[in-house]
Amino acid sequence: MSESIIQVQHLNKTFGTGDTAVHALEDINLDIKQGEIFGIIGLSGAGKSTLVRCMNLLERPTSGTVIVDGKEMTALSEKELRLARRDVTMIFQSFNLLMQRTCLKNVCFPMEISGVPAAQARKRAAELLELVGLADKADAYPSQLSGGQKQRVAIARALATDPKVLLCDEATSALDPTTTASILELLKDLNAKLGVTVVVITHQMSVIEEICSRVAILDGGVVAEQGSVEDIFSHPTTDAARRLVYPGGASVEQYPAGTHAVRVAFNGGTAYQPLIASLAIDCGVKVNILGADTRNIDGKAFGTMLLGLPDDPNEAAKALSYIRAQPNVSAEEVEYHG
Repeated sequence: MSESIIQVQHLNKTFGTGDTAVHALEDINLDIKQGEIFGIIGLSGAGKSTLVRCMNLLERPTSGTVIVDGKEMTALSEKELRLARRDVTMIFQSFNLLMQRTCLKNVCFPMEISGVPAAQARKRAAELLELVGLADKADAYPSQLSGGQKQRVAIARALATDPKVLLCDEATSALDPTTTASILELLKDLNAKLGVTVVVITHQMSVIEEICSRVAILDGGVVAEQGSVEDIFSHPTTDAARRLVYPGGASVEQYPAGTHAVRVAFNGGTAYQPLIASLAIDCGVKVNILGADTRNIDGKAFGTMLLGLPDDPNEAAKALSYIRAQPNVSAEEVEYHG
């Protein structure tokens, strides 16, 4: 296992005081490994952006510690913090480019602040633009770029100080699906080539499943669940995780009182088995598909299917026994009582 690059320990963040206080984050504990792509996901208001800003102390925690590459960020002086932030850079949903500067000069900007000689900064900026596929846009201005190109410039700028960690705060939320896919592919490529640790903040589970190895699910300012993406998709154990993992999954509450069903989870087989057809052929039991939500992660099949079971208890038991005997499948009985 790689060494930790970010450790968040018992972190709390409260805005305001007294009766009007808002507890944005409560007892957050995370351990992010060097070189991984780690996801933090939650619905709007879950505390994601506050948490990521606490990681580089753009937002100072109310209590708790943040350790980045062995440095306790919460204990650093302002000067030490400015230096430490060169190792923990950020890209944003809104790109935050300087509109009056060319792409090259945007990428040069953090190096100028760090006192890098102008010629050296321009050379490095040109290399970074080439790395993100925009060598031909060095002299273009942000207003002349597409959203995806702007985000590539922002990524190049974030890499200008050779950071160890790249924080991505909803970096693809303003982009169309095709552009999002290309930016995620770029982040994976940079992670592999440069070894930079990437922390992805998002409300989109599709982003997590595309590039992250591990994920933490935030809900109401607390970590509801965390683990490998594969485990969370296979066995979400909290309501918050289930809402995010299977947002389109059918709920038995949609159906009449007394509906007897089974929620089938596909847990990483190489392909979906023809479960319904096999059930009918092998057992002679017919079931109704009430809803399904499936996806492919790293070539493995994950998802859930809600099946209405026969009214006959013997038939229902036979169906359950058959489903539970299948490889890479788990099943949970659910019943709506109204």
